[in-house]
Amino acid sequence: MSTTDAALDALSRCAYRIRRYALRMGEVQGQGYIGQALGYADVLAVAYGHALKLRPDEPRWEGRDRFLLSHGHYAIAFYAALIEAKIIPEDEIETYGSDDSRLPMSGMATYTPGMEISGGSLGQGLPIAVGMALGLRCKGNPAFVYNSMSDGELDEGSTWEAAMGAAHHGLSNLICLVDINNQQADGPSGKVLGFEPLADKWAAFGWHVQRVAGNDLPAVLAAFDTARRLADPKPRVILFDTLMGKGVPFLEQREKNHFIRVDPPEWQQAIRILDESHPASQQDSQPQLTTEEAQQ
Repeated sequence: MSTTDAALDALSRCAYRIRRYALRMGEVQGQGYIGQALGYADVLAVAYGHALKLRPDEPRWEGRDRFLLSHGHYAIAFYAALIEAKIIPEDEIETYGSDDSRLPMSGMATYTPGMEISGGSLGQGLPIAVGMALGLRCKGNPAFVYNSMSDGELDEGSTWEAAMGAAHHGLSNLICLVDINNQQADGPSGKVLGFEPLADKWAAFGWHVQRVAGNDLPAVLAAFDTARRLADPKPRVILFDTLMGKGVPFLEQREKNHFIRVDPPEWQQAIRILDESHPASQQDSQPQLTTEEAQQ
């Protein structure tokens, strides 16, 4: 197996575990934003298993890359990634959404190690990311700022004001990640407020744009690497087309899966289906790659 094959295999395992952790948290409360977690797991696997410069035992290390969860309701997916990155211990899964838990149902920076901002209402993350990127540049800090957001946030004027400001300031240390699953609380995102042609719009605002299949790990990995290594002095955006509920067919096929409630036995059914689809599920004991190893 080549280094590239080994890295992709490790990232595939990482994405599988993120999905499984999220399902286990969903089972604790019997509901949650599971569709988004399953659909976005491949993006988070590449972010936390390959791209981000972090110190798991020092979440506030000044040299870290900043990952902003603008869509705070994706917290269940984000916690799964933090568990995978060894920033949060796995045994905290059982506290998800409970009183005094470090894992509230919507992301809050005051509670959770590794959470940079309290995300939501939607549309706030990118303006904050622009300020962070400017501040890091002024301090001579080479860290990247990643702003993770949903297609529902494309409805918000603050998003586009921030996009214009980022291009004006040439913030090449800013990478925006947009999950395009075409669903929000009020229905399909494109019907609530049409946003296509999306790539052309971001390019017109002065950004370097990539649009990839968000559940295609090699494509996601290549997009992250391109965004980090680009010499062009522009902010970068990656548009990820993802499938809600990815990996669990009976959740993929739901007409409305923005917020999922299922019968108690279905949580274990979903985990079993996920396990059966991943050959190394119960015996997944390969060591994880460090960020430095994965980038080689």
